[in-house]
Amino acid sequence: MTCNNCIAKVKSELLKMGDITEADLQLAAPQATITMQKHIPVGSLQAAIQKAGNYNITEADGGMHLSSSDAEKRTWFETYKPVLLILFYISLVTVIAGSSTNGFDWMLGMRVFMSGFFFAFSFFKILDLTGFADNYSSYDIIAKNFRGWGYIYAFIELGLGIAYAVNFYPVITNAVTLIVMTISIIGVLQSVLQKRKIQCACLGAVFNLPMSTVTIIEDALMITMSGIMLVTMI
Repeated sequence: MTCNNCIAKVKSELLKMGDITEADLQLAAPQATITMQKHIPVGSLQAAIQKAGNYNITEADGGMHLSSSDAEKRTWFETYKPVLLILFYISLVTVIAGSSTNGFDWMLGMRVFMSGFFFAFSFFKILDLTGFADNYSSYDIIAKNFRGWGYIYAFIELGLGIAYAVNFYPVITNAVTLIVMTISIIGVLQSVLQKRKIQCACLGAVFNLPMSTVTIIEDALMITMSGIMLVTMI
């Protein structure tokens, strides 16, 4: 590898392999530290990175090392604690904003929830845009073929957060949300159904969250809310 673009391409191909959870690539050697759920032969790694270009990989001195995965030791709650806390705070703000002496305003509540959701999740993606784009390209149907979509997607979420906050053309905002989240959930469903053990990119590269039904529920919730609001307005 000779540049950061090389790193990005090689890392993207490695992360597309189902059992690789992390790939730390450096130009200094150049070298790569690859973390995997189960043993993957060097030949398979070689075949994967050649899709990115004329790159070669060999085992470093000492070969591969087996270690217990921290993710396997964690309980379900410990694994998804970041997502649960974010959703709790967003829900708390939603209840406060939608409550009044006349009852609960469900339309306002859903708008506040969706605004908070997109603000929070785009924040973590933008913290490490490159890391998010790498992870996202390992399963999203668009990002697999166009890596730049990962960068664009993070700012689409930010834009939707602003749009819901200021109630910008609600019909257009909800229609865009419905389309974007429907496209996003396709790659998630494929990965979960294929039982691929990959990192979910919902909170960017900040937290190492495994792809699971929790991700499906998150996307489905946003699709459902935007659909309900869209039907109500039309």
